[in-house]
Amino acid sequence: MKRSGTADLPLHYGHVPLWLADRMSKLGFAIVETIAMEFSTSEVISKLSNPFWFQSFGAVMGMDWHSSGITTSVLGALKKSVNPHSKELGIYICGGKGKHSMLTPKELLFVGERTGLDGNDLANCSRLTAKVDNTAIQDGFQLYQHNFIVDNKGQWAVIQQGMNPNSKTARRYHWHSQDLKSFINEPHTFIYGENQGSILNLTAGTAEKSRAGILELSKESPTKIMKEMQHLSMPSHHDVRMEDVNMKRLGAMLWATHENKPKDFEELLLLKGMGPRALQSLALVSEIIYGTPTRFEDPARFSFAHGGKDGHPFPVPLKIYDETITTLQRAINRAKIGNSDKVDAIRKLSEISRNAEEGFTPNTNFDALIQKERNESHLYGGRTIFGEAKPPKTKPANPGNQLELF
Repeated sequence: MKRSGTADLPLHYGHVPLWLADRMSKLGFAIVETIAMEFSTSEVISKLSNPFWFQSFGAVMGMDWHSSGITTSVLGALKKSVNPHSKELGIYICGGKGKHSMLTPKELLFVGERTGLDGNDLANCSRLTAKVDNTAIQDGFQLYQHNFIVDNKGQWAVIQQGMNPNSKTARRYHWHSQDLKSFINEPHTFIYGENQGSILNLTAGTAEKSRAGILELSKESPTKIMKEMQHLSMPSHHDVRMEDVNMKRLGAMLWATHENKPKDFEELLLLKGMGPRALQSLALVSEIIYGTPTRFEDPARFSFAHGGKDGHPFPVPLKIYDETITTLQRAINRAKIGNSDKVDAIRKLSEISRNAEEGFTPNTNFDALIQKERNESHLYGGRTIFGEAKPPKTKPANPGNQLELF
């Protein structure tokens, strides 16, 4: 029996500015709502249990693409926006950072009262997952954040994070409940590829076996457990470098959204009136919603949707960010009344980008691409924690376009 994965991240301090936090809540909720509507709440839980998807999710929301701050900020934004709609959405987010993590059992008891799930068993699984990662696994990381995400069917994920002050890194642990039958009959079945597996299941009547499963894991050697789980290790450098990104995927997406639009996108009613830069962001958001697990091996690529609050790879383009939120919200609202054309268009956007990868050979103008984004950032309301983006002091000699850059 295994966790679903871990992620090692450089330790970051500081806060998320209000102008970004509010947008993160809106975009995060829109993405979660779309996944639940298009697939199921179980798919939301499954995606959250994938450390690569979660890091990509944070990057597309404008957080620092590689830092430990993604964990706190993304889960905080989701809790703020998802929980007021938990009853209709069917997803509940409990816990948090520091003292808020201690409230998880109480919050889960409340979830049990609202849903009919056994809140005591949920709370016990919360305590045991924390105990395994904080006590049984002697890896030098002390937990300071614990979130328990559960849907009204009893499927759940745990995301918790520990700090190692000596190495100045944080480690994020992901747990995922899975059908107990598959755990009993196929204890080494993986969820996502070779190194990612299920942990346990929680449903009424089987919770005792689930708790026993966690205790079983706590008896395994830490070395064996760490080898069996999917692991994401992020670099310490702040800037986004070419080696951090799948260049073929990034280049093909840019070509599709900036150069191929007239040919392939005219039929997509959703995209009427949208410029190439807005399509670029929406294509990456579409991939977060519809992409398969293997699409998230390079989380840095998703920072090319809305930049990063620290200016890497470029300032957050607020006008584009707001257009992404509005477009997604309108698509969801239309789908709720039976008109799914705009949601279908968002899905097709990621398909077009993916199809463009076939036979695509990118060049190496990566630094020029980032510089172009920075030079134009002021046009899109670019902003960082340091202030608003300014026009370049000197006119670029040859700014080029996205196709020339790739």
